[in-house]
Amino acid sequence: MFIQTESTPNPATLKFLPGQTVLEVGTADFPTSEAGAKSPLAARIFAVDGVEAVFFGNDFVTVTKADAVEWDHIKPAILGAVMEHYQSGAPVMGEGQKMDSGHAEHSGEDSEIVGQIKQLLDTRVRPAVAQDGGDITFHGFDRGVVYLHMQGACAGCPSSTLTLKMGIENLLRHYIPEVTEVRPVAV
Repeated sequence: MFIQTESTPNPATLKFLPGQTVLEVGTADFPTSEAGAKSPLAARIFAVDGVEAVFFGNDFVTVTKADAVEWDHIKPAILGAVMEHYQSGAPVMGEGQKMDSGHAEHSGEDSEIVGQIKQLLDTRVRPAVAQDGGDITFHGFDRGVVYLHMQGACAGCPSSTLTLKMGIENLLRHYIPEVTEVRPVAV
């Protein structure tokens, strides 16, 4: 098994590509080792000292390290953990664990606007940020303000504010006049 790695715009996060499907549908975000207990693969990766967060996409795993740790010191152990997992035949997710479909539910008078926001995120934004090892999902809409949740490489990325304001906010405002601002949320 050959696992490729790619850098991301977030220097604390690396993208690992195992060459096979990680998740069939959706994403899975493990911001803590406790959350990672839901997944045999995430638990293995969190066993490496210095790992702070793990995120799964369709064909990739992103790992965020602690600031005090160098990639040169933990990257081989993470590669080993991913390889061991796939060779073991164990499932990626624990029994009965659901993958995150992404967006928060929203009903009410703004449901048409929210539908347009989600469609733009799914077709224009999420594929681009997945290339960088992350995901951005809809969290809420209130009085013109769109609240988005940043995951994977996007969480804590130095360029995430620029991505939100200059990229996503401009895109949404262009297509949906009711949108006035985009803000990040921590879940």
